Amino acid sequence: MTAIEQTVLSEDTQSLDDHAYERPCWDRGEAVAGVDEAGRGCLAGPVVAAAVIMPPNFRIEGVTDSKKLSAAKRNELVDQILETSLCWSIGICSPKEIDSLNILWASMEAMRKAIVGLNVPPDFVLIDGNTAIPNLSLPSKSIVKGDLKSHTIAAASILAKTHRDRIMLDLHAQHPLYAWNTNVGYPTAAHYEALRKHGPTPHHRTTFRLA
Repeated sequence: MTAIEQTVLSEDTQSLDDHAYERPCWDRGEAVAGVDEAGRGCLAGPVVAAAVIMPPNFRIEGVTDSKKLSAAKRNELVDQILETSLCWSIGICSPKEIDSLNILWASMEAMRKAIVGLNVPPDFVLIDGNTAIPNLSLPSKSIVKGDLKSHTIAAASILAKTHRDRIMLDLHAQHPLYAWNTNVGYPTAAHYEALRKHGPTPHHRTTFRLA
């Protein structure tokens, strides 16, 4: 088996079945982890990834791409995910790591950290996006818009988003001028205006356009 094995599933199996990618693994008695990240497009703050292993054939009503959910709904669902998952883990890459690696590879590294941090080693990994994770010695499949197609990836997307939002709320208390309590580090007009007036903080990504 190669370090990264891509298992190809027929696109026809996707339909509306958000367990289509997991089910072949479950049928073999394998544990499936989903992994996703949050914060790639931000000007400030870390990129945060989450990995989660859910019980086979278990579904939480309302779980989908975190970007399609309100903050209140994400916070409601994350409690259910944490309570019912077999295990979960968070991986983080700092702004300095993002500037050093670039945002794509920092995102991949955050996802790798999340996966290796799982208490239960998965047999297979479902990755949101179109890029295989480097240095991941597990069979995996990258799925474009995976947070809409895989219940397990969707659960990971909610974990990643809620965890990162809480980090940014904590940082907002230290740097209230940038309104991270509302924009969580994303490039809004108010965020750019604060950068023009006050300059970047140590939490800003210097390789991003900050003006």
